Amino acid sequence: MLNEQTLSQRLEHVAAQVRPGARLADIGSDHGYLPVALALRGKLEAAVIGEVAVTPFESARRNVRRNYLSERITVRLADGLEAIEPSDRIDTVSLCGMGGETIVQILDRGVERLQGRPRLVLQPNGGEPALRRWLMEHGYRIVAEQVVRENRFDYEIIVAAPGEPAHYSGEELLFGPLLMREKSPAFLDKWQRMRRQRQMALANFARARDVPQAKAQLFAQHLDWIDRLLA
Repeated sequence: MLNEQTLSQRLEHVAAQVRPGARLADIGSDHGYLPVALALRGKLEAAVIGEVAVTPFESARRNVRRNYLSERITVRLADGLEAIEPSDRIDTVSLCGMGGETIVQILDRGVERLQGRPRLVLQPNGGEPALRRWLMEHGYRIVAEQVVRENRFDYEIIVAAPGEPAHYSGEELLFGPLLMREKSPAFLDKWQRMRRQRQMALANFARARDVPQAKAQLFAQHLDWIDRLLA
């Protein structure tokens, strides 16, 4: 059973990327498991939980109260990064368990709330290239990446910090600049599976009549990159 005492493997790897003494804003926190777990372990100075929906907001608030953490963790009903106030002095923002495009939209809408240039700990469910492109275009450099497989799904954790401008190639946006260098077993296993999926998709495209040419070309390009990566 998942709770603030027993995080999922995915969230444990996210938790490991939050530095001791952090002032964390966990956006789209659901039940608040991540910040509550980190606070119980003595790893946080303070935290803000941001939720846009009432039911998870109430759930997070109950979890904070039940663990006597109301003085260290603030729970706010707010849309995206609007949960963050300047007085919070947030130095780390986490966004986990949503699509990469959704994370990009949240970052875009609330970019002025990132003026303090916090470290970003991101765990997208797909859409990683769009997220890496956003980071590159907004002065963030990827400083850590990891692939975690859990319950037959591959999850990527992307950690970014403000720094020297980064310029990622198309392949680096797709695979991850650090992941493609390290080539961990979990990373290679993921792309073996993705290779089979891309091959099947291209075969289906060939039989279909209404697939946009640009989409078919993009998949073919990706398959070529995957073949070279795995060679």
